[in-house]
Amino acid sequence: MIVVNCFGKEYDIKPNANLDGADLRIANLTFTNLTGANLTGANLTGADLSNAILTGANLSDANLTGADLRSANLRDANLAGANLTGANLSNAILTGADLTSANLTGANLTGANLTGANLTGANLTGANLTGANLTGANLTGANLRSADLRSANLKDVNLRNAIGRQQGS
Repeated sequence: MIVVNCFGKEYDIKPNANLDGADLRIANLTFTNLTGANLTGANLTGADLSNAILTGANLSDANLTGADLRSANLRDANLAGANLTGANLSNAILTGADLTSANLTGANLTGANLTGANLTGANLTGANLTGANLTGANLTGANLRSADLRSANLKDVNLRNAIGRQQGS
């Protein structure tokens, strides 16, 4: 267990932790294990979660604006409604993740693994998905305006009612 002090409040950082609504802005959580943690509505603006393990974590409606999630493991995580504007998710594992209605405007998803991810209604405006693996992902109604999908694996992707023109597709 790691104890993090953010803005005068201490948080126990551990697997299955209840961090519902926690204020973890600019926290250094690199390499932490938050498997199954509840981070619903948490403020993780600018937080460093690079190489963190967030398998099965609930990050629904969390604010991850500008967060560093490089090489993080978000397998089967719930990110529905999360704000990931400008977040760095390069080489992140998002296999089976729920990103329904997530805001990924300007996010860096270079080399990310989104196999089987649900991105229904997600906003990917200006997102960089170069070399991302989107095999079997659901992008129904997603906004892909100015998204860069060069060299992305789009095998069996559902693009029904997707909006926008993608570079490299």
